[in-house]
Amino acid sequence: MSAPLRASILVIGDEILSGHVHDANSGLLAERLRAHGVPLDRVTTVPDDDAAIGEHLSLELARARPRVILTSGGLGSTPDDRTLPAIARLLGRELVDEPSLAAAVDRRLAQRDAAGEPVDPAHTAALRALAKVPEGASLLGGSGFSSAVRVDLDGGADDPDGASLVALPGIPGELSRLTHEGVEPELLAGRGAPAHTEELTHPYPESHLTPTLERVVRDHPRVHVGSYPGPQCLVRLSGPREEVMAAMEQVRAAVAALAARPRARQEAADWAAQWTTEP
Repeated sequence: MSAPLRASILVIGDEILSGHVHDANSGLLAERLRAHGVPLDRVTTVPDDDAAIGEHLSLELARARPRVILTSGGLGSTPDDRTLPAIARLLGRELVDEPSLAAAVDRRLAQRDAAGEPVDPAHTAALRALAKVPEGASLLGGSGFSSAVRVDLDGGADDPDGASLVALPGIPGELSRLTHEGVEPELLAGRGAPAHTEELTHPYPESHLTPTLERVVRDHPRVHVGSYPGPQCLVRLSGPREEVMAAMEQVRAAVAALAARPRARQEAADWAAQWTTEP
């Protein structure tokens, strides 16, 4: 049996690292990967720099395969749009015209010319750059400039030893649409086993459940355990349905035991008070 598909995400942009823009894209991609049961190994953020992009793509390509590597940002015609040139350089490929993109550029230039608004040579060159993709790449989802760019290596993610690089735009709405229209049906659908998830909240100090959660880890090694503190602590268990259900019964029993103690109400009040912010 071949290994399951795994994923990596590379977020590209100086504006993310500087704090000028909040990264919403990695969270969206992570949620869609989880929905398809495709494990996400890591999310990395790098600047608009060929060497940095190439360095981290190399690291992800060296990880277990089959693999899909999703990049966000750095597509376009301005000097800071470095994703496709960096991919081409890393793979030793030329940037070449993609026929449908080149046709879209021609149509735009013709429309401007017909409207009596010819484009100067510098602007024309910038538009022509929009049609360039790494040699051997294909478009994924959308049409024209509103497309993702897919580059398959060693047979792509459909091959047990292959990988697919998918360059997605940084605009969240465009990335979401292309993920739904292209990435999910063509690369993710049917490739994983979505985990069953159960959640429980309780009002007691998070550490009170540590022994129980440690026992869950020992008794159910295929169940992923997450505990998140707050005024109401959240316990999230994910994994095979039957094991998750059995593990959650252990957690519920432990919470019930906590609630039966004489000081339970006061402990819950003291814990909640730690999260109260004075105006």
